[in-house]
Amino acid sequence: MRLALTLRLLQTPRHPVILCASLVDEISDLVGLARTCEVFNVGGLIVPNLCVCEEDETFATISATANKWMLMEQMRPENGELAAVMLAWKRHGFTIVAVEQTTSSVCLSSYAFPEKVVIVLGKEKEGIPADILQLVDVCIEIPHFGHIRSLGVEVSGSLLLWTCTQQRLARDSTQ
Repeated sequence: MRLALTLRLLQTPRHPVILCASLVDEISDLVGLARTCEVFNVGGLIVPNLCVCEEDETFATISATANKWMLMEQMRPENGELAAVMLAWKRHGFTIVAVEQTTSSVCLSSYAFPEKVVIVLGKEKEGIPADILQLVDVCIEIPHFGHIRSLGVEVSGSLLLWTCTQQRLARDSTQ
C-alpha cells in the first residue's frame, strides 16, 4: 500500500484535497482534470497510468504543464489497491466523497465539503464499482435539468473541485 501521497500532502502548502481519478481511462479527461487540479491547488491527483501523464507530449502540452506542478501518483483499481488506500485515507482523517447518482446521494449545492477530502470519480458510462462505492462516506449528485442524465467525468470532477474551492475561499475570508 502506498501512502506516500498522503504523507507528502500533509507536508505541503497545497489544499488537503485529493482527486482520485484512477478509474478514469480517457487521456483527454485526465489532461483536463490535471489542469483543473493544478489551478485550484489540489493536494494530489491519483491516475491509472503515471507514465502517460509524465511522458506523453500531448498530455504535457494540453495540460499547460500541470504535469510538472501537480503531485500525481499511480494507482490502479485492480487487486484491491484502491480499496486499501481509501481505508488508509480514512484513517488519516479524510472524508471520501464520490460523484455518483444513488438513492442516498446529496445534492452538490447543499453539500458542505470538509477540510480534508478525497473526491473519487468513476469510469465514464459505468460509474464507480460497488466494492469501491461501499467505502465512500458521501455520494454527491450534480443536478441535471436537460434530457442527458449525466455530465462527463472531467466536467463533474471540475465542478466538485470548484465548489470545494469556493467553500474554502468563503471559510478563509471569514477567519
